[in-house]
Amino acid sequence: MELQGTLIEKRPVFKGTGARGDWVKQEFILETQESGYPRKVCLSVFGEDRVKELDTLQIGETVKASVNIESREYNGRWYTDVRAWRLEKGQVNSASPEYPAPGPIMTEPDEGEDDLPF
Repeated sequence: MELQGTLIEKRPVFKGTGARGDWVKQEFILETQESGYPRKVCLSVFGEDRVKELDTLQIGETVKASVNIESREYNGRWYTDVRAWRLEKGQVNSASPEYPAPGPIMTEPDEGEDDLPF
């Protein structure tokens, strides 16, 4: 799944040690326009490479994130994680349609004594 939005916040980096060794994780907030209304979504990146990739993006930039969504249960409560596995600088979508540039205006030869340029 892909989400595109404006990067509005980067959360602090989390570091820890697990059974498989050291790990690093960082969360960030995207504001999307998917449904026509602004929606904020908290995503996370996991691993040193992804955290460095997130570090290259600036607040206010349009970002396209490829994500996996997963929920898991712990002590009777469900927790949902939206994990980005690829981040790209997105393209800004124009809200107004693009029109071709107007061509030269053709006028009749001037027959009067008028010296105006139009």
